[in-house]
Amino acid sequence: MSTDYSKYNFDDIRPLNNDEVYDAIERLAASEGFRNALRYIMPDLKWEQFAETMRTCKTKEQFKRTLAYNAVMQIAKMTTFSLTISGRSRIPENTPCTFISNHRDIILDAAFLNALLLDIGHGMTQVAIGDNLLIHPWIDLVVRLNNCFIVKRDIPVRQLLEASRKLSAYIHHTIKDDKESVWIAQREGRAKDSNDQTQSSVLKMLNMAGEQKDNVLQNLMDLNIVPIAISYEYDPCDFLKAKEFQQKRDNPDFVKSKRDDLLNMETGLLNNKGRVHFSLGSPINDKLMQMKSLNLDKNALITAIAETIDKEIYKHYRFYPYNYIAYDLLHHSVYFRTNYDLRDKMLFEAYLQKQIDKIDLPDKDEIFLRTKILEMYSNPLQNNMNSIE
Repeated sequence: MSTDYSKYNFDDIRPLNNDEVYDAIERLAASEGFRNALRYIMPDLKWEQFAETMRTCKTKEQFKRTLAYNAVMQIAKMTTFSLTISGRSRIPENTPCTFISNHRDIILDAAFLNALLLDIGHGMTQVAIGDNLLIHPWIDLVVRLNNCFIVKRDIPVRQLLEASRKLSAYIHHTIKDDKESVWIAQREGRAKDSNDQTQSSVLKMLNMAGEQKDNVLQNLMDLNIVPIAISYEYDPCDFLKAKEFQQKRDNPDFVKSKRDDLLNMETGLLNNKGRVHFSLGSPINDKLMQMKSLNLDKNALITAIAETIDKEIYKHYRFYPYNYIAYDLLHHSVYFRTNYDLRDKMLFEAYLQKQIDKIDLPDKDEIFLRTKILEMYSNPLQNNMNSIE
């Protein structure tokens, strides 16, 4: 028996409906903030011509397939050496999926994925985005036009449970009723040290609005989870993440400001990422089916499912010379010496120092900062090794 999701009012978290597109585009056309942001990315932008092109979009699909896709591919052209995807044959045909991936860039992980999925004929997904990133009204309009749904953050504990239940209901409704795929990161926020681990809270949220109250496995199988491994050759925000590690080390109460979030978004968008690869993993339903005989309690089951997703991500990472060099430098080894040459190592050492030099802190701890950046580039490799032992 299907769950009736009509009791939920999704208006505060859902993407725009097509009958709201006209008004949203008019508001964007009148937004000086949106215009300035686009010119920051595309200095040669002819605004009036762009605004008229926006007005030709009558649906979200038109907006995504024309303007959004072109903007994302322009960013890729400017800031990546290559943007690729593999594992297309592993996606179940004619089946909406819940894509769960590791998380590197605040904006571009989902944006790149959608562009790549469109290229291979799967179609774009709905995307989960935290409301902490909706710093300006025009950002809220843009993300909802791009079929994003909103994850409420920093709300009182008494409201958190209901917000999580509504989010879960929206995802189940999107998969089962609207027959659209969704993307969600495996954890809240990025793994700053690239030690990617699926948070149990994400899986518990996905389970909450399932059709069978006490059947975690079936509720998650209904969502057709497909893990994705995202690999960036360079992380433009590595120095900002290292800086935040020291700030939190020196002041446990440190909290990033909205200005910090904006700086992370701008840095990730506009700076070099080298080679970027998305690897689609295998759907995990077969492995979830096998867990039925284990008779695990709920917490142990959630942990086992999280580990299943993690292992699927770990084994599909793509590695570059800097990953191998970082591992050897961090561990004072030559274990991966055959995966890079002396020139690669010299370039990485220079890159590492350049990133550390960008960090502005009063009591700058260069040894600590260096270690943190080395961990960012070596942890995916370490997790890959651990998963196949």
